[in-house]
Amino acid sequence: MKIGLGLPVDDPRILLDWARRADAGPFSTLGLLDRLVWHNPEPLVTLAALAGATNRIRLQTEVLLVPLRGTALLAKQVATLDRLCAGRFTLGIGLGGRPDDDAAAGVPSSGRGARLDEQLTQLRRLWAGEPFDADAEIGPIGPAPHRPGGPEVLVGAFRPTATARVARFGDGLLCAAPPSRAGVLFATVSRQWQEAGREGRPRNVAQVNVALGPPAVIEAAQAAMARYYAFTGDSERMVTGLLTTAPAIRAAARAFEDLGADELILYCWAPDPTQPDRLSTLL
Repeated sequence: MKIGLGLPVDDPRILLDWARRADAGPFSTLGLLDRLVWHNPEPLVTLAALAGATNRIRLQTEVLLVPLRGTALLAKQVATLDRLCAGRFTLGIGLGGRPDDDAAAGVPSSGRGARLDEQLTQLRRLWAGEPFDADAEIGPIGPAPHRPGGPEVLVGAFRPTATARVARFGDGLLCAAPPSRAGVLFATVSRQWQEAGREGRPRNVAQVNVALGPPAVIEAAQAAMARYYAFTGDSERMVTGLLTTAPAIRAAARAFEDLGADELILYCWAPDPTQPDRLSTLL
């Protein structure tokens, strides 16, 4: 099982250093979350910068809130990033669940699932080089992505109606659930994949929140998580789930590997620049 890192979002200036440290280490992927009404950096812009600062590590949105974006421009942005990093980009996608994001983007909160399905269909068409609208004589939108048909697409989902998008549009599942729920999600996606007649199998990518280091690092991570998840009214439960010791992180990794995860993203909440180095000692 591969191990990636999720990047902290409180200070965009540190991310180039984080990326270089991770690229020099044993990690497989750098993930970056997406929100509109928050102080996080815009993920596609940021990952393009990190692509130029790294050589081998993959870059991943975790997850990009597709319904907030116009489809044609998004197709161009994603294909451009995929070309810039020579195919090292993975597009993790999801619906999101924040009404303030929807309001700021000027999109309705209702009907997001249907909108996402329409967008994913059109994205695949555009990445394949088809016209945006043949009837209106609006031609293809380039550049062509590095990988024919577009980059790898992972779908972030928790419910069967959402996990079904993996078989319809994606290459795998991005699972932010704990091991106690992840096994059911992996099994559901595998069944839906087979029912859809897809060849091979979906790629399972899990995620767990971590912080490793002295008390100040742990406290910074806990505070960042509490702020981010305050909108849920259940931030205490999320903070409690933060893994802060080497044995706990190793145990979670073993549990996900036993469930069949292909990759585990260790999502870091503390801006401490030594996190990549500290976490690399666990591998």
